[in-house]
Amino acid sequence: MIVRLVKMNFRPEEVGRFQELFEGWRHRIIAFPGCRKLELLHDTLEPGIFFTRSEWDSPEDLEAYRTSSTFADVWPEVRSLFAARAEAWTLHREHRMNAVNAGKPASPDT
Repeated sequence: MIVRLVKMNFRPEEVGRFQELFEGWRHRIIAFPGCRKLELLHDTLEPGIFFTRSEWDSPEDLEAYRTSSTFADVWPEVRSLFAARAEAWTLHREHRMNAVNAGKPASPDT
């Protein structure tokens, strides 16, 4: 499994438009084969900064999405709203801990 984190900085007047677009597209993205989770995060101090965080079964699944007609529909329109170039990272989870099990031996799912 991999995690994709994308930071987007929108022009202030385009924030509402982006939120509308995401609402319309999020179901298509999460339904894409290999996509396990999709989150939209909004910076608490900078109203134009958003992150998407998605989990994918494999790098190949992410790449298939990035070369799909869904991505071709989504990305050019979103990109046109940016105040600055997006930044993206593809990550492998090294460790995860929840407060509920802090201090207990880790299981494969925690």
